Amino acid sequence: MRKPLIAANWKMHKTTAETRDFITAFVPLVKDVEDVEIVIAPPFTSLAVAAKFLKGTNIKLSAQNLFWEEQGAYTGEVSALMLKDVECEYVIVGHSERRQYFGETDETVNKRIKAAHAAGLKVIMCIGETLEEREAGKTFDVLKTQLEGALKDITAHDMLVIAYEPVWAIGTGKTATPEMAEEAHRFIRDQLAGKFGQDAAETIRILYGGSVKPENVASLMAQENVDGGLVGGASLQPDSFAKIVRFKNS
Repeated sequence: MRKPLIAANWKMHKTTAETRDFITAFVPLVKDVEDVEIVIAPPFTSLAVAAKFLKGTNIKLSAQNLFWEEQGAYTGEVSALMLKDVECEYVIVGHSERRQYFGETDETVNKRIKAAHAAGLKVIMCIGETLEEREAGKTFDVLKTQLEGALKDITAHDMLVIAYEPVWAIGTGKTATPEMAEEAHRFIRDQLAGKFGQDAAETIRILYGGSVKPENVASLMAQENVDGGLVGGASLQPDSFAKIVRFKNS
């Protein structure tokens, strides 16, 4: 039985003070939640303060990205060891916005996963197709290519979470229907079974990451292969994100 995971990706939002205020308001709303794993991914500047205020709670900390080298002349980059130093347990890699705006490729995602795993960080790896690719009937081809490239030589399936994010549904208000999400997630699990074996694939959580909201989370989570959500805009307010975490009460 896969434990649901709901992760907040704040992207480039929230100062350290706003992070503190969010956590202070959010923790009481979900402190009794035991059957859902809760993860928050603030911007780099807020990781340390988030770690301080999350200590002793049922909420885990994630970074939004990392570089694959441990140290060196890489201005503006952050290493896996630095993330571990501020008590991150997870890191997001390969988000579509990283691919779109900053030149991320399956090859660099692969390097990041290896660096994260070597440092003991769990990875939330994002994959997904654009609107043009979906309309051209290439969704499964895109997902297969991204999985094969990003997971080359990766063996630590127990340190891996996959996030399916149809690019056309991110920040647009559009959402894949529960049936569309299930179809993609089933395909992803089949691909994971081909790489890691069926038993291992059944333990890997696959999150949906396209405009998850309090209004649609329950119907998405009702699907057999949807194991959680990677939440963007709806995670920026404590009440909204708490409703998503408590989807079973929807």
